Amino acid sequence: MPAEHLARWLSAQWGEAVAIHGLKRFHGGSARQTYRFDAVAASGRREALVLRRDPPSSLIETDRLAEYRAIQCFAGSAVPVPQPIFCDTGPEAFGSPGFLMREVAGGQAGGLLEPDPYGAHAAAIGQQFFTALGLIHAADPAAAGLPAMAPADAALARLAHWQAALVADRFQPEPVLDAAIAWLVGNPPPPPARISIVHGDYRSGNFLHDGAGRLLAILDWEMVHPGDAHEDLAWACDPLWSHSSGRAGGMLPLDAAIAAWEAASGLSLNPAAWRWWRVLAQVQGLVIWISAAREIIDGRSHDPVLMFAGTIPYRFHTLTLARTLDTL
Repeated sequence: MPAEHLARWLSAQWGEAVAIHGLKRFHGGSARQTYRFDAVAASGRREALVLRRDPPSSLIETDRLAEYRAIQCFAGSAVPVPQPIFCDTGPEAFGSPGFLMREVAGGQAGGLLEPDPYGAHAAAIGQQFFTALGLIHAADPAAAGLPAMAPADAALARLAHWQAALVADRFQPEPVLDAAIAWLVGNPPPPPARISIVHGDYRSGNFLHDGAGRLLAILDWEMVHPGDAHEDLAWACDPLWSHSSGRAGGMLPLDAAIAAWEAASGLSLNPAAWRWWRVLAQVQGLVIWISAAREIIDGRSHDPVLMFAGTIPYRFHTLTLARTLDTL
């Protein structure tokens, strides 16, 4: 447990004895262990904090320093993020590599199985959500410490990334997935107008709102990378995250979501790129769900979140991808 590491590190930072109260792990993430707790000092100082650290095994190999730098990049900007405090790339501070940030008070997140998680505030939250995505894509990747990339490399780099993950984790024939990858290879998209900061997992469930129509924080930046902004938009608008509403992210009609994104990013949707990245989004989803199942099959995890991911979303994306391929 990270409590001993947290108490030791915070005591050294604050210069007084610190106790950890109410340490609770949130289940739902697949690439990080996330804990919420109160740090209480001998003097009475008290702070509500959140720790994100690497698990013993992870569904997705990610860089915790890149995630921390991305949050730092947007802290205090029009893109709402938690306030970052400290990142340790080793095990000394938290027991495994991770970072600390302040809790976003009063935040709610929409669950995948909730039929209408945003209720009457869906449109207001959606406008802010897709505007924030555009602002992310308008920012300079260098400000988040991301490496330079040639626009021509953006699409095939991401396809190669998911192909490698599939090779590592596949355990049965996947004819629909193989057909989709063949289509993606044979129909590369036009390069983006510019390289953007790509959040990598921008979707319903990965942000907090206040329950009254205000977006509070964009979360889960562990898959951040440089690339084509269409990638984030396609993932955010994937049918899996629509809560069966037919709306992008369960919030806005698709054309309204795209319009909000275009206005904030200064980019225009490219129809050919959009078609390619929408297929890639479903391929990405399927590979992630296959990796989840592989974690369970190999006995590396017994997390119910991974058990769910390797069955229900896997079947959903297999079906939607087959239908998409039929239209292509």
